[in-house]
Amino acid sequence: MLAKICGSICENLRELKIINNMQKSALHLIEKVLMLKKIPIFSQTPEHILAEVAHLIKEEYLPENTLIFEQGEVGNCMYVIFKGEVKIHVGKTHLATLKANDLFGEFALLDTENRSASATTLQECLLFKLDHESFYELMENRIEVAKGIIRNLCARVRILNQQLSDAQKKG
Repeated sequence: MLAKICGSICENLRELKIINNMQKSALHLIEKVLMLKKIPIFSQTPEHILAEVAHLIKEEYLPENTLIFEQGEVGNCMYVIFKGEVKIHVGKTHLATLKANDLFGEFALLDTENRSASATTLQECLLFKLDHESFYELMENRIEVAKGIIRNLCARVRILNQQLSDAQKKG
């Protein structure tokens, strides 16, 4: 009798653990979709497609002052900051500080050339990583994602053009 009761309790606990894990992973998927929706390259992408993207993303937890990638390395992925701050730099020259919902390394998704700058965590970070192959598979089937990355790259070129123009006026 006691063995039956213990067996029943153990079975109930296993079922609760499975349900709890399913809820956690579903919530995690929802969190990823909401985060992706805030990023310019995915802002026009429907949620059901973002759910596909969320499944392709790998999480990376990194401590403060961790080199994520170094200038000159061959790039094969991009990162989205979920939590923390990342410094983009060339040697000791600080180019930008990126925060939650910012992305970096997206050029590597398109051309897998050498990185033009280094990236280092300024504080403990949770990053979402999307690799080159997964991104290409996604772009083949989802034109919205390709349009988003093109819009983002055009915006960056405009910003750089403006900065160059401003620097030339000052100099």
